[in-house]
Amino acid sequence: MEKIILYVDDAAYAREFLAKVVADAGSGGPRQWVLVACAPRMTHRISKWVSHSARENWRAKWFAKVQEQVLPLLAHEGGQVIPVLAKGPLTDLTKRLKLEHGAAQVVDARRPKIGVDLEPVAPDVAPPGQSSWALPGAVVGMGALLMLANELSE
Repeated sequence: MEKIILYVDDAAYAREFLAKVVADAGSGGPRQWVLVACAPRMTHRISKWVSHSARENWRAKWFAKVQEQVLPLLAHEGGQVIPVLAKGPLTDLTKRLKLEHGAAQVVDARRPKIGVDLEPVAPDVAPPGQSSWALPGAVVGMGALLMLANELSE
């Protein structure tokens, strides 16, 4: 049975990602998935307004919602799913999961974000990258805006 550790932070993006991956891989037999959900980060200042237990309750509800959307995709064809909620550094979690489950393929299905470098999940797995045109596109847009403002002021 093939073992795959799958990192997810957005259920909609993960569904799209998995549809591509499963279509490309075809039917390779049953798989054992370790679904690692990476909840969105909350700022350290949120503790002024929200208690620790309320934050943990929110994370649990978010985790249940992600499982509800992603588990049916992973469980088809007799696949087994082991859900895990990520806490702490992802590289450490990957090492621990590889020790628990043996040799496993690591797949990063987290949504790439503009201007944010995602934490790597393993030393040998690169995080999903953002478009290298994100910053140059913004600079070109600002340049065009300044030229237009200059033309309108004359």
